[in-house]
Amino acid sequence: MKNASVGTLFLILVISCQQNQTHTMSSLQTNRKTGSFEVREPSFLSLVDTSYGIEVLAEGFSWSEGPLWVEKGQYLLFSDIPPNKIMKWSEAGGLESYLHPSGYTGTLERGGEPGSNGLLLDQEGRLVLCQHGDRRMARMDAPLDEPSPKFITLADHYEGLKLNSPNDAVFHSSGDLYFTDPPYGLVKNMEDRFKEIPFQGVFRVRKDGTVQLLTDELSRPNGIAFSPDERKLYVANSDVNKIWMEYPVKSDGGIDKGRVFYDASAEKDPGAPDGMKVHRNGTIYATGPGGVWVFSPDAKPLGIIRVGQLCSNAALDAAQKYLYITADPWLVRVRLK
Repeated sequence: MKNASVGTLFLILVISCQQNQTHTMSSLQTNRKTGSFEVREPSFLSLVDTSYGIEVLAEGFSWSEGPLWVEKGQYLLFSDIPPNKIMKWSEAGGLESYLHPSGYTGTLERGGEPGSNGLLLDQEGRLVLCQHGDRRMARMDAPLDEPSPKFITLADHYEGLKLNSPNDAVFHSSGDLYFTDPPYGLVKNMEDRFKEIPFQGVFRVRKDGTVQLLTDELSRPNGIAFSPDERKLYVANSDVNKIWMEYPVKSDGGIDKGRVFYDASAEKDPGAPDGMKVHRNGTIYATGPGGVWVFSPDAKPLGIIRVGQLCSNAALDAAQKYLYITADPWLVRVRLK
């Protein structure tokens, strides 16, 4: 899709929030507001409560990622990748450490980004993790309310070759698991001597454990999500080609040839397409250059939530009242309408 200039197509309205940056890890008693909203279409104001602002819930992380709302416990889990941890935040308890190690369980010291990335729940409510350091999709072998760094491998190889470092994932209603596999968890990324697969793939793990390659056409596949009717699979590409792709999902769970949903390669703001979540009304909240992009189902950019930090991913609570955003050293949220 060819992007026209903002000045030609969009009426831009920037709604600012109060800003005051600090860097101590904490869950704030009186949550401050930060950032601004860029309104490109009036319908943005019917989706996002700009009067609520962008609320900083906790801060001081190395690189926050993979937020997951757990409705049963009324809390949010998210990865802090470099220190190999999962953190927990709730309205009642504030910020707590939840799980360590989360993504690398080896004994040899290593650098890079060893921790877990994307987090999700399977159909039985068990925690599933994209593990950078262990280079696998895994399930925590412990109850959610009694977390323990014990894991069961769901997928770690494709045709005998070790995966790169699973990044983000989503379950289909069939129980099949779809995930992306860029090289970001490898210490030297593309140049890492332990990299075995010669491409960066989007994969499906069938319920019988079979790992199927869906596409190897993207240079850095990252965020992944289904449309509400599961007829479309969205995948972000976080490389020089800053694009979001849309793939038709076939009746057997495979995908057909995709199309570019939106191309943000010309954007000058820092950041690239990363994680995303799809609202039940079809609205797509996708982290990208400048913050969280809000798209209509027909790929029209409605506005941008400009947090003021690089944004990695987002999560919706069960009522879809709040959008939680992991933003580099911060965890923030906005209220939806």
